[in-house]
Amino acid sequence: MSEQVELTNPVELSVGGMGGHIFRRSIHIGMSFLPFIYFEWGESLSEKLNLTLPQFVSVVVFLLIAAELTRLKFGLTIYGQREYESKQISALGWGAFGIGLVFVMAPTEEYIWPLILSLSLGDPFLGEMRRLGLNTRNVVLSSTIFLFFVWIGCWYFVNTPFWLAFLFAPLCVLSEWPRLRYIDDNATMVLIPLGMILLLEPFLLLM
Repeated sequence: MSEQVELTNPVELSVGGMGGHIFRRSIHIGMSFLPFIYFEWGESLSEKLNLTLPQFVSVVVFLLIAAELTRLKFGLTIYGQREYESKQISALGWGAFGIGLVFVMAPTEEYIWPLILSLSLGDPFLGEMRRLGLNTRNVVLSSTIFLFFVWIGCWYFVNTPFWLAFLFAPLCVLSEWPRLRYIDDNATMVLIPLGMILLLEPFLLLM
């Protein structure tokens, strides 16, 4: 995300003003249902198209990439997007790419749920804490506590290893922090924790 975005009000940058900002936040939070859709209907949808589940996910991501490239070709932004996204890959595009990789590469449901929820819930929480004017220390602290409970919730409902909450809550917050010009934090907030899960997988299998 560019430095310009960090220094300006996201509501002012959003197409549609406050309404667009709320719509974008709603879409972000709505991504929380993607693991449910994936596990409930992913296999049946794949079979109807004569594809494996990973192939189906890849096809969906490729279609979203094609739509994103078409949008960029014409310099379009839709309701809720930020004005600068008319000239670069949008947060939604990066989020779709990251979530697609989670579905294809994350070992099991125990890791897919918290990785995606950390993005879908954690990123809006971080953004709103900043918009409220909290200083960096309080943004980091409140967001880490919030994501800690997200991972604990996944431990309770889908058997994510309990101890991972202590590692991944702060890691997910730190993964949102890099301010890259063309790569949105929707990508870093998923791909960095996903990479750590893959590195830890040989040890997780022994537990």
